[in-house]
Amino acid sequence: MRGQQAEDVALAHLRAAGLALVERNYRTPGRGGGEIDLIMRAPDGTLVFVEVRSRAAAGYGGAAGSIGAVKQRRIVFAARHYLMRWPSPPPCRFDAVLIGADGVTWLRAAFDAQ
Repeated sequence: MRGQQAEDVALAHLRAAGLALVERNYRTPGRGGGEIDLIMRAPDGTLVFVEVRSRAAAGYGGAAGSIGAVKQRRIVFAARHYLMRWPSPPPCRFDAVLIGADGVTWLRAAFDAQ
């Protein structure tokens, strides 16, 4: 499944769970920055930064194994950049939606900003 298609599946899954889309494919300006696939708002007001990963096979850790430390740092960097526009940022978390042969897996609080 291609990236855009996986994001569409993840977005539908999260919307069905009650989250609202805030922004899609947010990128920091310049080179070496980060990108956030989906920025969602949970019903409790939490801003959710979502990384969507798709893998056809479970080898090498599958989709979850592809979100390493470097990828996490780039997502956190992009989230911090995004939050600079908020005078008082809401509670936030970093989720992952994994698309694989066995379906959709939503990992809430998959990693943190530390």
